Amino acid sequence: MLKSISWSRQVNPTGPDYLGLVEFLVAPLLESPDTLSIDCEQANNNQRVWIRLAFGDIDKGRVFGRGGRNLQAIRTVLQTAAIAAGQSLYLDIYESPDNNVRPSRPSRYGTERKFVRKKSRTDSPSTPKLSIRSRWQQ
Repeated sequence: MLKSISWSRQVNPTGPDYLGLVEFLVAPLLESPDTLSIDCEQANNNQRVWIRLAFGDIDKGRVFGRGGRNLQAIRTVLQTAAIAAGQSLYLDIYESPDNNVRPSRPSRYGTERKFVRKKSRTDSPSTPKLSIRSRWQQ
């Protein structure tokens, strides 16, 4: 179930369909597409476009991608469409209003994890020991 709010101002019939474009780009990344919420608003004689996007917390990692790469690619596609229409675009990401709890998964280290204590600097010798003698050393 896609919850979307249509344009708050008059729609430019020749402009891009931002709602459809955002849905096309983001929905395949979501495990539960029904949590996707899109709000699109135009202002200043259709020169500025604000897109507000919200989805479930469980899908946040997939939409953002490693280092935000997926989100940056989505933003680039939307800005390119806006520039072609002579508009400036702002994309805002919000947390989903329903606070879904991410299911816990077992740790890959098991229940007990061993920690090894590092040597402190006072325990180490003052001069490093060389394992191989150089020809200048005697």
